[in-house]
Amino acid sequence: MQAESRISRRRRVLLVVSAFNPAIIADMQRARMLALGEQMIAEGADILDIGGESTRPGSARVLAEQEISRVVPLIIEITKRFDIPVSIDTSKAEVAKEAVEAGAEIINDISGLRFDESLAGVAGKTQAGLVLMHMRGTFETMHDQEPVADIIQEVKNGLKWSIDKAREFGTHDGQIALDVGLGFSKTFGQNLELMAKLDDIRQTFPAFALLAGSSRKSFIGKILGGKPVGERLPGSLASAAISVWNGANIIRAHDVRETVDTLRVVEAIREQN
Repeated sequence: MQAESRISRRRRVLLVVSAFNPAIIADMQRARMLALGEQMIAEGADILDIGGESTRPGSARVLAEQEISRVVPLIIEITKRFDIPVSIDTSKAEVAKEAVEAGAEIINDISGLRFDESLAGVAGKTQAGLVLMHMRGTFETMHDQEPVADIIQEVKNGLKWSIDKAREFGTHDGQIALDVGLGFSKTFGQNLELMAKLDDIRQTFPAFALLAGSSRKSFIGKILGGKPVGERLPGSLASAAISVWNGANIIRAHDVRETVDTLRVVEAIREQN
């Protein structure tokens, strides 16, 4: 179980997942995308997370065939050239199956199996790692949900549902990592509350690796007075540090070198506790 060894057995080791989306950088030639991946690896990324469908607010769904055409050739090239786990960021079972066959070891589902629960069957059959994220609503409405009264309990309930659904399809707990879904179906204040109380989520699910992905999110821009995406690095680093301090094992980042350096300092201080 290669994927399990790279997630579950290292759940106490901090991992940096580098966001790498051909759907967003579609104007780049493949050679340039490979060079970007090589740079991320050199800067300290532990996993490359590749997605072919943007989940930013206002994004439209793409057909599975289009998503496959965007990610599979890149996955094949990366796994040929580099010894690094590749994660496929998709909520479609068909895409996940093709990506794993091409060399991806981890399936990263932002819907937590709500869009296509049969995706868990792909993980169960292939023994690929499976990241289950908390969100609410559909693809089209997930960024426009009415706020819930208790976001911590909502995230706990949602993640438990996803875990139970994954088990029904033969996925073992050792394959699963959990993502609290920062920036998805949550208000500005709820995102901050989740990061502040991440240790509560950690205590509820002690057997699972925990992922936090706050990098460049809009709530960071809001804290910083409306700064655009390209000026959110300090806030992204601060939120990553707080997430790890409060129990996250895996950080999804765009700025790899800076994130790795920041988290080295956090880990060095935590070792003194």
